[in-house]
Amino acid sequence: MERNVKAVLFDMDNTLFDFLEAKLTAFKKMVEYLGEGDPETILEYFLRGTPVFEDLENIKDYLQDNELYSKDNYDICCRIYETIKLEALVLYPGVIHTLEVLKEERISLALVTDAHSHNATKRLERMKIIEYFDLIVTNDMTCAKKPDHKVFHFALDLLKVKPSQAVFVGDSLRRDIEPARQIGMLTAYAAYGDRLHYSNEVEADIILSGITDVLDFVLINKKSKENIL
Repeated sequence: MERNVKAVLFDMDNTLFDFLEAKLTAFKKMVEYLGEGDPETILEYFLRGTPVFEDLENIKDYLQDNELYSKDNYDICCRIYETIKLEALVLYPGVIHTLEVLKEERISLALVTDAHSHNATKRLERMKIIEYFDLIVTNDMTCAKKPDHKVFHFALDLLKVKPSQAVFVGDSLRRDIEPARQIGMLTAYAAYGDRLHYSNEVEADIILSGITDVLDFVLINKKSKENIL
């Protein structure tokens, strides 16, 4: 069904840039400092779900379980992690072009992330794309995390658009695509960023091999309605 698209909402990590790869780069530096260990194993600690994905307790647990813990090791590893994961961020190809075209078409742009506002701002400023977004919605603003529908409605209400007038772009079928579809949004699955593939059972309106693929999808659904009016 064609819609009158007025807004595009983007997930951040692994949709605009490869956050997992940046984390792995940081873990490699941690291993270099420690003199032993495995970056992929450290990543598994962050993927457990408890503590949450960005909690530094994951580093403490890894060090303790591998008999590497000391206060100095923990403090230094935390500093390495926070510094390197930010420095290692790289935008996916076509991100700036996509944002610029959507802005030129007067499409409202929002970022919807489970990150804290402090971390989200640092990443967006590092990537020099923060100015493209009309709205940035973070975990500390909503007191909820995706796939909670509250997160999506919070952004839509501030943008003053109906779910049917918005597209959500995200790399997680379970946390981005499924809840967005459930409330009536169009969905664009950033398959290029989903390295974990937690679920293959959720359908999206379009599957993106690169972020620029979303442009034709959005503009067709925008202009087709405009031509009728």
